[in-house]
Amino acid sequence: MAGTGGPVFDAERRQRMATAFLEGGGHYHKVRPGYPRESLDWLTEVAAHPLHDVLDVGAGTGKYTQLLAGRGWTLTAVDPSADMLAQLSHAVPQATALVGTAENLELADSTMDLAIVAQAWHWCDPLTASTEIARVLRPGGTLGLVWNQLDVGLPWVHRLARIMHAGDVHKPDFRPTLGPEFAPAEPHNTRWGQTLTPEELMELAKSRSYYLKASEQVRAKVTANLRWYLFEHLGHVPGTELQLPYVTQTWRTRKL
Repeated sequence: MAGTGGPVFDAERRQRMATAFLEGGGHYHKVRPGYPRESLDWLTEVAAHPLHDVLDVGAGTGKYTQLLAGRGWTLTAVDPSADMLAQLSHAVPQATALVGTAENLELADSTMDLAIVAQAWHWCDPLTASTEIARVLRPGGTLGLVWNQLDVGLPWVHRLARIMHAGDVHKPDFRPTLGPEFAPAEPHNTRWGQTLTPEELMELAKSRSYYLKASEQVRAKVTANLRWYLFEHLGHVPGTELQLPYVTQTWRTRKL
């Protein structure tokens, strides 16, 4: 992850790994978790002014956009992947979907009240993205950075994360890197669980950038290790519903 407390991606590796998500939007949308409503409630409780125009940056298939829907806001969703945005447009048809990046938003100055970057800030150049997002936010506008992370404080989840190569969990001293356009960010954690079967959990592993960019040999090893861990070691029965614990970390800041 970009910033203190997580693995640092240089620009070349960040761009290379991010290409894993340019395709496969249908699978991603099916297996990836959503977000708890508490994240958005906390994020917007101190908005400087009423919210009308809301931007979801790196929106993917619309997992967080779905949380934004129903509030009566005008929604704009931006993502580099047209394939991902096709899923978003189906899930949240009222949102305007645009191909673009956090570093290059084809939007006018001072047109947004709130910008969200969920599960994507680590794929951005944080300083360039800060400048660009600040440009499109109105004075005092809010920026929210959100991460869903496996609750690796539980031993069985910690081992699962290692097998899945889903160990991108922030250390206690993590703070997201932001440009000087924004005030210091403050965090809020929400603990919740995703209901899924062991088979669906294995499909979730296939939506991770590590798996998507791996060779067929490495993919087969990850799948075999997961199958052993879930069915033999933990003793789960196929089709049984599990609760996969998450911690959603939400950071909020405002444009200075």
